[in-house]
Amino acid sequence: MPAAVCQCIRRGAAEWNDGVPMNAGASREWLSLVVRGRASVAPTIVEFTLALPDDSELPAFDPGAHLTLRTPAGLLRKYSLINPPGERNRYVIAVRRDANGGGGSVSMVDGLTTGAAIEVSVPENAFPLVGNARRYLFIAGGIGITPILGMVRHLCARRSAGERAPDFKLIYLTRSPADTAYRDELTSDLLRPLVDLHHDHGKPGEAFDPWPLLERPVAGTHVYCCGPRGLMDTVRDMTGHWPATSIHFESFGIGDTTLFEANRPFAIRLARSGATIEVAAEQTALEALHAHGCRVMSSCEAGSCGTCRTTYLAGDVEHRDLVLAEGEKADQIMVCVSRARGGVLELDL
Repeated sequence: MPAAVCQCIRRGAAEWNDGVPMNAGASREWLSLVVRGRASVAPTIVEFTLALPDDSELPAFDPGAHLTLRTPAGLLRKYSLINPPGERNRYVIAVRRDANGGGGSVSMVDGLTTGAAIEVSVPENAFPLVGNARRYLFIAGGIGITPILGMVRHLCARRSAGERAPDFKLIYLTRSPADTAYRDELTSDLLRPLVDLHHDHGKPGEAFDPWPLLERPVAGTHVYCCGPRGLMDTVRDMTGHWPATSIHFESFGIGDTTLFEANRPFAIRLARSGATIEVAAEQTALEALHAHGCRVMSSCEAGSCGTCRTTYLAGDVEHRDLVLAEGEKADQIMVCVSRARGGVLELDL
């Protein structure tokens, strides 16, 4: 590795394996799985069932867990597990085809067929379902239903097994009935009393207002939210008076990209070495840094955990994270999602 590049490696950086950046703190373990099935669950969403070649038992997981997959395009992407943890012989995920993304989801939906092999991490969990809740309030938007559906299925499985499980309510927001993933299941006799579906039909005046649900904190209730950034920002604003430990968010980059400028290529200058790294429009700053040997720590890669926080010294930054306070944005950036609007971004690396 060139000396100029070596100088940008940060203390405590994530471990690497075959050139792939790993989670902070430990190497990620990988499994070679086979696609056992795929099914359309909405116009742009495809469900994949994955298993070991011999259908033997897979590593365990908890509600809210996710997998990191090496997509057919060669990109690493995270997808929530939507089947209940009691199913140990398969992993089930759902992928929304995002034509404006980096190509990972497109390669999954268009190129991953039944019988194909895929490299998958063992499950990790950055969105765990706490076990001491009296009640759960789930708020999901669009493809944000995936981690929450896994939680709902887990709670229903516990009840079916005769166990006591906390009550829950699911609010699921989509554009229309046709765009609602798993609509038949969510409107079944079992779930209909526990699920409210809301469709805005693309009209701002029909958007769902969560304030009546969040106005008064309820002791023992935990709120879980996953969906577009606008939804999560709204829920975050409306729960500022709730105990911080009772509010939980997951994003995985699930955001309303119309809130941001179109991605432009830019350059990163490493202040400590003087090296310059080009970032393509379809790349994140984190991906470009990793490709050039800069082992910046990362975890969620969605702007929601704060692991990749980096000091910047110059540049016109568009902040896309869910972590930084306004006062921190003057010199801090989450390189997994935020980027420069063009030109050069100088980092303290």
